[in-house]
Amino acid sequence: MPGTRKLGRTTDHRKAMLRGMVTYLLENGKVETTVTRAKEVRSMAEKMITIAKDNTLTAKRQVYAYVTKDEVVKKLFDQIAPKYADVKGGYTRIIKTGTRRGDAAEMCIIELVEPKKAE
Repeated sequence: MPGTRKLGRTTDHRKAMLRGMVTYLLENGKVETTVTRAKEVRSMAEKMITIAKDNTLTAKRQVYAYVTKDEVVKKLFDQIAPKYADVKGGYTRIIKTGTRRGDAAEMCIIELVEPKKAE
């Protein structure tokens, strides 16, 4: 069930962290983080892309309410969402990279997937 991980933070801190990570992922295309955080970020990033595929005023307001940078929202509606117009999900990929040296937390890279071209 998505959205049930607490990640060892208060609700406000967790929501702010996830908003920042989703914004960074949409801005740069990839983020290196822990696996549990990546699973939460994947859930919200895919929801934002799915909402942006609609490209209505309501969709823009919903995305503006979550994503923290205006330039990223513009990029999402102009570049990212049209790429995935024919895809029904699976916009992100999580690649495990091993453990972190300090605390042995399992690390990974979450990135946006290039959609397959219709032949």
